[in-house]
Amino acid sequence: MFYHLEGTVAELTAESLVLDCSGIGFEITITPNTASALKIGERAKIFITESIGENNFDLFGFLTGREKQFFKMLTSVSGIGPKAAMSILSYNTPDALALAIVNGREAALTACPGIGKKTAQRVILELKDKISKTVTGTEKAVSGLGAPVIPTGGGTAYDDALTALSVLGYSTSDVVPVLRQINTEGMTTEQIIKAVLKFMI
Repeated sequence: MFYHLEGTVAELTAESLVLDCSGIGFEITITPNTASALKIGERAKIFITESIGENNFDLFGFLTGREKQFFKMLTSVSGIGPKAAMSILSYNTPDALALAIVNGREAALTACPGIGKKTAQRVILELKDKISKTVTGTEKAVSGLGAPVIPTGGGTAYDDALTALSVLGYSTSDVVPVLRQINTEGMTTEQIIKAVLKFMI
């Protein structure tokens, strides 16, 4: 099994590349997000996931381990194959996708070719908890702060904002003190996130 391949970009399109690794060219399916960061003739390290079938041996490549992680999560959803997962990641960065799933935004998924409303609902249903618990560890982090977290506004928007900010890489121990300074009553998840980011930047 390949974990990553490192070599020279020999050919490149928005959807695929040929990576020359010591004279062996690997054809790899990629997302436009990955393609935009590559240039022909330059060296690159590509994280790899394989799809092996009776009549195929396909390689799917990602510029970051995070993008690869989301690909694996997407393909774990019933009815989502590698092509559908790549379609979703072609229209959403991992961070944008995490926010969409946490907030139940079906439109971010149905905008992708081949992804219908029922499929989008299934992705959100099956991955929301996985992103919250497996990726962010929010509940564990919050419980480890010692004192209980009492939101000023309360409700789902606060909880979703806390989870989404953790997905974006901000630790709960850093975010919670900032949230305590903000009156989140009546604010949407997006407004809470923006308010917190103003403090964090």
